[in-house]
Amino acid sequence: MLSTVSDVAQFLNDFKVKYSVFDILFRDHRKKNTEALLALDIIPLKRKEIIETIEVQDYSEGPLDDTLYGVASMWVFGKKLNGEEIYIKISMGIPDSSVICISFHTAEHKMKYPHKK
Repeated sequence: MLSTVSDVAQFLNDFKVKYSVFDILFRDHRKKNTEALLALDIIPLKRKEIIETIEVQDYSEGPLDDTLYGVASMWVFGKKLNGEEIYIKISMGIPDSSVICISFHTAEHKMKYPHKK
């Protein structure tokens, strides 16, 4: 599903407000996510810094149905880091709890950015 610029901006605003209150939970038990830290030569804290810089033009797709927990829609963004395209999938998570980073790894396919100028 493709969202409008205003939809993405609203999601990011809500996400960042909730993130500032409840922080973020990374799904580090996913092998792909932990391997990405090694491959990109970054410390876990760097992921937070990267997520904090996500903007509307980094939007790739969403909202997507949460097939894992069925709690909140998932949104996909991409960022460049050390010459690599990073696939970032985030969610608002459950109410009154941390936002969630489901995926943070090197993109397996070329990503599309419908709102990039």
